[in-house]
Amino acid sequence: MTDEPPARRRDEEPDSPDKPDDTTEPVLLTAPRDGTPDPIVDRAELVRAVERLAQGTGPVAVDAERASGYRYTHRAYLVQLRRAGAGTVLIDPLPFGQLPELDEVISPTEWVLHAASQDLPCLTELGLRPTRLFDTELAARLCGFERVGLAALTESLLGYTLEKHHSAADWSTRPLPTSWLTYAALDVELLLQLRETLTEELHRQDKTEWAKQEFAALVASAGDPPRVRADPWRRTSGIHRVRGARALARVRALWQARDEIAQRRDASPGRVLADAAIIAAAEADPKDERGLLALAGFGGRSVRRLAPTWLTALSDARALSDKELPTTPPSEGPPPPHRWAERDPAAAARLARCREVVTGSATAYRVPPENLITPDSVRRLAWSPPEELTEEAVAAVLAGYGARPWQVALVAPGLTAALQLPA
Repeated sequence: MTDEPPARRRDEEPDSPDKPDDTTEPVLLTAPRDGTPDPIVDRAELVRAVERLAQGTGPVAVDAERASGYRYTHRAYLVQLRRAGAGTVLIDPLPFGQLPELDEVISPTEWVLHAASQDLPCLTELGLRPTRLFDTELAARLCGFERVGLAALTESLLGYTLEKHHSAADWSTRPLPTSWLTYAALDVELLLQLRETLTEELHRQDKTEWAKQEFAALVASAGDPPRVRADPWRRTSGIHRVRGARALARVRALWQARDEIAQRRDASPGRVLADAAIIAAAEADPKDERGLLALAGFGGRSVRRLAPTWLTALSDARALSDKELPTTPPSEGPPPPHRWAERDPAAAARLARCREVVTGSATAYRVPPENLITPDSVRRLAWSPPEELTEEAVAAVLAGYGARPWQVALVAPGLTAALQLPA
């Protein structure tokens, strides 16, 4: 195996054989430079691959493929790795459960991921936890790039185009088609080069320290358990159209029945029963199978087979006493901003001024507003500012909400001034 070629920007070294110059169309990559490896499925193969990775040098590119939209769980169904001197390794995690021998080798080195927050939870399930990482998507956001998808970045910064035909595939499929494996291998093919280019750009824009703090925050939260939402059924798409506590009880009952089936089948809930069908049944409250199956979303064979389950859920909701009906849950934070003007005009004015500060600073520093400071932090600060409106007090509040030092340093002065202005 050869080491990765050095990273280059498209406006540098136009005669380089590794990439086209600015006058050349981007090169479409259709196959990994070392060929598409077979996924590793037994322990002996895994040990050999881990030894190869251990002999490699520098950071390791890491990616994972899930079956979102197909499965109930968010587990990884394929893990891809690439390291200079070791080439690309594809691992089918299903036969292994945990991968301690892999973690022992790659944990001490820097991981390079794209959109790390999406992959870290499923990698953690496999016992893989980084101690350092570089997130190419987040780095691109901090650098002010408008298009931060992997394919967009490799095209604009490296001159290569990646096909994304299988990004929404059912990766729980076995055996995995060769074309899918090629796609998966290409996902880590250019990550190490992209890291080098983005590292240079972060340095050029004096944002290296910003990135370090953001990456450290991702590492610190990598092993955190997923947040459990209160009343997750309230996130059913279209629930805003449902009126009355009794109708909401029908949404809840149908959602819970669907969730039990989806979990038992390890199937995406939307493939068991669509949200739109839940809303339609909650609004219509059909009493028999004929009425139920006449509703939109209940025409499919598998949904029809479960008609008794859906009718039982609706009947159970109908039988609830008034005390058992859903009530508005207590708010964990400020009310929705569109209600502020009515409930607290002064807070609404503070929020408007704070948003102006964030927007202006984001433009000045060429970083998305949501990466400069989370909108939730701004809302909470504007709704309940500290009693003492000093820069130190505002900075302490923002830090308490999880803002990193670089974020606090950039926005605390302006937000303090905005809060100090009269309503």
